[in-house]
Amino acid sequence: MATIHRIVSIKAPVSQVFAYLEDPRNDVEWLPGVIETTDVTGSGEGQHHRWKYKMVGVPLSGETTVVEYVPNKRLVLQSKGGGESTWTFLYEPKDGGTTLNLSIDYTIPVPVLGKLAEKLVLRRNEREMDLAMENIRERLEA
Repeated sequence: MATIHRIVSIKAPVSQVFAYLEDPRNDVEWLPGVIETTDVTGSGEGQHHRWKYKMVGVPLSGETTVVEYVPNKRLVLQSKGGGESTWTFLYEPKDGGTTLNLSIDYTIPVPVLGKLAEKLVLRRNEREMDLAMENIRERLEA
């Protein structure tokens, strides 16, 4: 299992950052590789949606469920399909803005991509999360 951890400061209130990230329809705007998000059902804990994603050019699909939901404080998502992952978003108010902590624990679908590609994917995922955090900041500070 691999882990990515990123922290970003955003000049927007926690409520705005939380509202943006809790809506999976926004994923295509900020998360590199996401092609589409569909079938969004429910809200808060138990919310569920399907997604399509490209990892180093390989199309993957799966579903995500919100397993923890504490408004403006914590959001935890579990995804299955094309590998499994747990995404933990922590929101902290700071100087009128937000410090966002994102931790992702995930498996790489080695049978799909091949063992040789695993290290390449790990490095690429790290870079994509840097871009994702910058995308979040840009969209919420605009």
